[in-house]
Amino acid sequence: MTRADVVIRPEQRGDHAEIAALLTAAFDGPAEADLVMRLRDDNDIALALLAVANGGEIVGHIACPRLQLVQAERRIPVVGVAPLAVAPARQRSGIGGALMAASLERLRQQGEALVFVLGDPAYYTRFGLSLAVAEPFASDYAGPHFMALALRPDAPASGRLVYPRAFSDLG
Repeated sequence: MTRADVVIRPEQRGDHAEIAALLTAAFDGPAEADLVMRLRDDNDIALALLAVANGGEIVGHIACPRLQLVQAERRIPVVGVAPLAVAPARQRSGIGGALMAASLERLRQQGEALVFVLGDPAYYTRFGLSLAVAEPFASDYAGPHFMALALRPDAPASGRLVYPRAFSDLG
């Protein structure tokens, strides 16, 4: 996917240091960079995409960690969005939206059933995520900013979400 001056592509191993710098700048501290590093180390990322400017600079990143949905004795793999970041100088230019749209398309192509996000409903509902869809799911993050989107018609409609170990360390 491209915008006028940005290409969306999968994250690669050689990108990790630049991604950490971007996340630290975008979130005014290292917590999200540390989260992504721990998710990577634990092999808990289902998808990670970058927005790369024409000059090769990474200007955006989205990580989609693997979550587990528990229904009785069954565990169903689902995904989240955490974090979505754009370089401070490039925010409000459509890069975050391009990353979000591209990630949802790729998650559908991968056959994922559900995606969850904790964020601003005014932003994420533009991509089809819904507070109402998330309401039947038990989660440590349930509340007025917790949204979900069914990516397949056979997606589960309830259950208890289990986040990767890396989220426990956020405090």
